[in-house]
Amino acid sequence: MSVRTLPLLFLNLGGEMLYVLDQRLRAQNIPGDKARKDEWTEVDRKRVLNDIISTMFNRKFMEELFKPQELYSKKALRTVYDRLAHASIMRLNQASMDKLYDLMTMAFKYQVLLCPRPKDVLLITFNHLDSIKGFIQDSPTILHQVDETFRQLTEVYGSLSAGEFQMIRQTLLIFFQDLHIRVSTFLKDKVQNSNGRFVLPVSGPVPWGTEVPGVIRMFNDKGEEVEKIEFKHGGNYIPAHKEGSFELYGDRVLKLGTNMYSVNRPVETHMSATSKGLASMQENIAPNPLAKEELNFLARLMGGMEIKKPSGPEPGFRLNLFMTDEEEEYAAQSRPEDLSYKVINIQATQDQQRNEELARIMGEFEITEQPEQSASKGDDLLAMMDRL
Repeated sequence: MSVRTLPLLFLNLGGEMLYVLDQRLRAQNIPGDKARKDEWTEVDRKRVLNDIISTMFNRKFMEELFKPQELYSKKALRTVYDRLAHASIMRLNQASMDKLYDLMTMAFKYQVLLCPRPKDVLLITFNHLDSIKGFIQDSPTILHQVDETFRQLTEVYGSLSAGEFQMIRQTLLIFFQDLHIRVSTFLKDKVQNSNGRFVLPVSGPVPWGTEVPGVIRMFNDKGEEVEKIEFKHGGNYIPAHKEGSFELYGDRVLKLGTNMYSVNRPVETHMSATSKGLASMQENIAPNPLAKEELNFLARLMGGMEIKKPSGPEPGFRLNLFMTDEEEEYAAQSRPEDLSYKVINIQATQDQQRNEELARIMGEFEITEQPEQSASKGDDLLAMMDRL
């Protein structure tokens, strides 16, 4: 397991989260002069994205994130994204937050599976950062935050060997291995099967620096080629025309990690039977042996994250990631309990000092309750982290 995986996991999942939110905010957009008090406008969309991105790339938060550390459970990481998604005036209820996390994880899993070389995980990350910068072109301060993170990535990962990148990729695949959630976009594009597993291509460019398959070469003990055998590989491969750029600005060549929602189309998620069973087994076999470490991780990580509390009489706009409220309500009722992240059970009650520290941090994140008459914008305030 690589201790350098967490920053790449967080930044790529965060990029996918922003893609989904941007697509849904655009879909629910109402012209400013026609919008009611509880409807989204273009100004609201930009404000939400700016607030989330500013929080996501907070300097102190990034410093904690880039410290070498093991990956923790899906529930612990999910907690961080829940707080991040609610770092603005936007509010998601339980079902929409579940769907958002499903889309994030399956999209990045697909990208990790298809990246030609282990090192290309870094290019996928840069594609996400490039797209994120497109959301904040009018905010130079936040742009600077993202560029600083890019420099940190270059500094930390630029000198890693191919073997170290392979360890990072393997750690990511282990993290995603039991997730088989069906996504309508992937199913329509025929890159995912009905059981939630992805279809690996047998065509396209080969990894940079490698040859198209089809030749076996034999060498003697002096390193001289003595025989060459050709075979039919059954695919339709072509050589890579150039390597993607690892600079701040440049052609990444690789398209994985770019915004697949740039073409407006609804995206649905469905749990496969395999995924339900595996997730249930994974979470319920035994108490989490890393419970105390997860508590420490969350306390450090969330301590560096600055959450902006809604100001004024408005508790926040509600965003629905489903096509209708009825679909959202049905999804909330039909989702298996073991795949919803309502409560995180952390067995660390003996560490009183750490519990008090986490309670203090979580207290700073609490969203002030608003009068009932304002519920049109905030009746779905998420209370997922009210108790640990």
